Amino acid sequence: MAKKMTATAPVVQRSVKKLSTWQMMKQYKILLLMCLPAIVFFFIFSYIPLPGVYIAFTNFKYNLGIWHSQFVGFKNFEFLFRTGEIWKLTRNTVLYNLAFILLGNLLQIFIAILLNEIMSYGFKKITQSMMFLPHFISDVLVGLLVYNLFNADYGFINSVIRSFGGEGMNVYSNPNAWPWLLPLINLWKSTGYGSVVYFAAICGIDSEIVEAAKVDGANAFQKIRYIILPQLKGTVIILLLFAVGGILKGNFGMFYNIIGKNSVLYDTTDIIETFVYRSLMTNFNFQNASAVGLYQSIFGFVIVMLCNKIVKKIDPDYSLF
Repeated sequence: MAKKMTATAPVVQRSVKKLSTWQMMKQYKILLLMCLPAIVFFFIFSYIPLPGVYIAFTNFKYNLGIWHSQFVGFKNFEFLFRTGEIWKLTRNTVLYNLAFILLGNLLQIFIAILLNEIMSYGFKKITQSMMFLPHFISDVLVGLLVYNLFNADYGFINSVIRSFGGEGMNVYSNPNAWPWLLPLINLWKSTGYGSVVYFAAICGIDSEIVEAAKVDGANAFQKIRYIILPQLKGTVIILLLFAVGGILKGNFGMFYNIIGKNSVLYDTTDIIETFVYRSLMTNFNFQNASAVGLYQSIFGFVIVMLCNKIVKKIDPDYSLF
């Protein structure tokens, strides 16, 4: 009997069989079918056109086509580098996009949390609709609104300043004013739309967790700090990783319609897209435009890979791959 008591039971080891790619596709066929429209879209509009990158290295001629045009190497990139403008343009584009991304995400999270705390359903919907409206205003109208606000002679803000006995300001001749104004304009236009993603993520939080926190005596600020913000971590990281991929692609519509051809402001407001447009609008050619697009894409790809590697080292669960 004692011998039986001291005997140890054999340890059962279960081997987990790794599924092949084909078996995984069969197992998750419903999810793959749901993703099929997106897969087809990206295959047609992103992967099939990839060989067209070769245009950036040719002296493209319409009658010869892509593959029979003369190969010129990196000659098409010279117009970006020969004047030394590329460093200023890259600096402006990256810094503006960093401001748009960081300030935009912070304000969007803040707005989403405030919307979640509103108890009145009707007021919440009205507020969301009002914040959504600027997103649908065209950049042409935004440029017109900004001009009517800040015009030195009859702009609304200068009229108010003069009515109080002050001296008007002319921001259209002051390059240092626009690194502050452009991020504010972008925040006004994009915050309402961007906050929807975070608001949806907050609505997806398990209500039982929130109720349990209330029962334990957590106030509103503690609920936000210890429940909502940690639950938003994954959404924030994914959206930031996607955003940094386009950090070298500026908002051409907004910059061009607000700044236009005002060369006084180019030092602090000129981005890659506006410079290329001015350079090529009189003698547009596909090869130079393709060279710029390739430069922006490679730069964005490198940044995404670096950021993803950093995230993977900190917390692999939130990395893209």
